[in-house]
Amino acid sequence: MYSFRIQLFAAVVIAVLGGIISYYCFPYSRFLSALIGLTAIFISYGILYFFVLRPLRLIQRVIDAQKDKNSVHRVNLYTSDELQTMSDSFNTMLDAFRSDIVQLEKLERVRSEFLGNVSHELRTPLFTTQGLIETLLHGAVDDKKVNRYFLQKALSNIERLNLLLEELIDISRIESGEMKLRLRFFDIVSLLVDTVNAEQVLAEQQNVILTLNGDTGNPIEVFGDKERLRQVLVNLIDNAIKYSEPKGTIMVKFTEQNDSVKLSVEDTGIGIPPQHLPRIFERFYRVDKNRSRDVGGSGLGLAIVKHIIEAHNSTINVESVVGIGTKFTFFVKKSGVG
Repeated sequence: MYSFRIQLFAAVVIAVLGGIISYYCFPYSRFLSALIGLTAIFISYGILYFFVLRPLRLIQRVIDAQKDKNSVHRVNLYTSDELQTMSDSFNTMLDAFRSDIVQLEKLERVRSEFLGNVSHELRTPLFTTQGLIETLLHGAVDDKKVNRYFLQKALSNIERLNLLLEELIDISRIESGEMKLRLRFFDIVSLLVDTVNAEQVLAEQQNVILTLNGDTGNPIEVFGDKERLRQVLVNLIDNAIKYSEPKGTIMVKFTEQNDSVKLSVEDTGIGIPPQHLPRIFERFYRVDKNRSRDVGGSGLGLAIVKHIIEAHNSTINVESVVGIGTKFTFFVKKSGVG
């Protein structure tokens, strides 16, 4: 392989030599002079065509082919050092271009699905509330047997809307990077005790037994955002309560390890079929849509949980068996290192 400059220089030299030879060696033979001159020009043109013009045309064809987003054309030029370097750089640019196209298409699908899901989630409680209020205005407000029931249902739908909007704001801030964690050292044991005690009221209403398992006599200092981790625990416990049958049990367990604390929320609820497990942390994904709407919730809780845990440089795992129960497990580090 040679430098592009050498190829151009060789073409010029051949053309000049052809002219010199024809002039000095065959001054009286116009035919030979013309033949040698034309041969020199032909060879020079051939060098320029095969090593310059043809590669440039190839690049142009590849560029034109990019109008088809699914094009897999690449440039492979090995006629000179410069063109090989340019083709390698061009291919790198094409790979980045195709990757951007794929990412944009993926984002567009996610955006469309997100807008569709949000519209559906907002429409259901809005229409229900509208129907309840219209019924009250058409005379049910004077019926003492049903007016309070209708008002309570309307309030419940408004609360559901409020929860959905709050969680939409949360996940939007998380995914845009606007939500910053307030990391500091705090006692995870006191947080667990307070959270479980606060959730006891909801558990008793659903006739579910909620317990905390671990050594609550000794504080354990961890490094994280206390309120966001409280949000994680509340979300997981609320879900466990919603999907547990009456007289079911929920156990929040913590175990101290060398550099972290292992936390888990385990229930004896209905469980999650294995085909749904890989998708339960997706926004608005519901295993049982009818039951999910009956028990409330926005469909964003587990997505928010996953984001918060990952923001703490950890992961959340789920194990579940249909008819036996579900267990969520994650770790909180004792320091900000690692």
